Amino acid sequence: MYRNSGDRPGVVLAAAAVAQFVVALDMAVVNVALPAIRTALDFAPLDLSWVVHVYALTFGGFLLLGGRGCDLYGRRRMFVLGLAVFAVCSLAGGLAQEPWQLIAARAGQGVGAAAAAPAALAMLTTTFTEGPRRVRALGVWSAVNAAGGALGVLAGGVLTEYAGWRWTMLINLPIVAIALALVLAGVPAGEPSERRERLDALGAVLATAGVGLLVLGVVRTDTLGWGSPVTWATLAAAAVLLAAFVLAEAKVAAPLLRLGLLRSRWVAGANVLVFLAAAGQFAAFYFVSLYMQQVLGMGAAATGVAFLPFSLGLVAGTVVATRVTASRTPRTALVPGALLAAAGLAWFALISPGGSFLADVLGPSLVTSVGAGLVLAPVAAAATTGVAPREAGMASGLMNSSRQLGGSIGLAALATVAAHRTGTSADPAALNDGYAWGLAVAAAVFVLAAVVAIGVLPRRRAFTPAKQSPQSPLAENQLEGTPS
Repeated sequence: MYRNSGDRPGVVLAAAAVAQFVVALDMAVVNVALPAIRTALDFAPLDLSWVVHVYALTFGGFLLLGGRGCDLYGRRRMFVLGLAVFAVCSLAGGLAQEPWQLIAARAGQGVGAAAAAPAALAMLTTTFTEGPRRVRALGVWSAVNAAGGALGVLAGGVLTEYAGWRWTMLINLPIVAIALALVLAGVPAGEPSERRERLDALGAVLATAGVGLLVLGVVRTDTLGWGSPVTWATLAAAAVLLAAFVLAEAKVAAPLLRLGLLRSRWVAGANVLVFLAAAGQFAAFYFVSLYMQQVLGMGAAATGVAFLPFSLGLVAGTVVATRVTASRTPRTALVPGALLAAAGLAWFALISPGGSFLADVLGPSLVTSVGAGLVLAPVAAAATTGVAPREAGMASGLMNSSRQLGGSIGLAALATVAAHRTGTSADPAALNDGYAWGLAVAAAVFVLAAVVAIGVLPRRRAFTPAKQSPQSPLAENQLEGTPS
């Protein structure tokens, strides 16, 4: 059964999957092109990292606002608006002639993605009812999301080497055009909130500023370090703003994030788990890519091709997870998936300076990617279990925020751990030692994710219908494991 008979479920799924693919692709596709971008636009060395950081900053900062906008103004409307902004900024980035133009374009891409990504997930959770149909839909969405991130490295290397760095931006245009055509054909307009609630302006400002400063403080540790007074001041300001956000949300009638949503063990547990999984996965991409280029001496295009087995493993893992969880709880796949990913990363930690792709990369890539794939699809289902349709955007924005924050904070923290082991040496043996240590810590992060899945997520998916509170326009779902 489908919730909205006006939707064409297959087209909705295709549109959401294509949109998520391009958002995930853009997280990685530019990384390999950074040396070419620096030469072409004459970037200062310390400014170049902002091509990556500013996308993470605006994407992470605006996700909660984008998710709530879906509930208030309509998922289709936010989806189209977000993708349109993303496309215009991709074109501007591809045509940039000055460093500031490219950085501004990347910031705009992040804002557009922050509107489109929660809308894509919310469209799926409101089109497909809980159960096997939703699990299968989220399995496809998760597989495409994973493939976008992994193939971004391949696309970035091939495009930079054979077509030029500008195509790492321009490649987004035809993909966005396909997503827009699909959603305009398959999703009816006019589904904003019937209650005409006002946007929580104070919450939007506090959340966007707080999350933005948190991401800013973390990503700048690559140049300032964790002990810098600027880093500590930025993180302290973020903590104050986020604490104020929590206090404000407890008092407003129609909050940006209803705190009662986090009383669900499914929602809370899934968001912690996706934070940890993203930290481990982003770090694995980072360290393995650097190992292949800086230790094994592989070129950008060859490194991209070497990630193909990782992409295939992610897809295979999500297919298996979808079948396993179609009739069982998401916990069934999350626990073994996190442990398998941990085992793969522990195997990765055995890399050596005199190694090779076949000996040191292929086997661990397959094990890690299948394990990560087993996590990706069920965690999306868990994060939306029992969530009312009118709060689908809120839950989707929260999960995407957790994923983005996990990736940003985890990567920065693990990169620092690796750098401490490497020291100031640029010798391949020293670099190998640092990357291996970073991968070992990433394995421990996935073990912690498995512990969260075991200890927090309920064993059963059952929940009782929500009861409408006369004091609040929003019903609060009483899920299993949720205090009443």
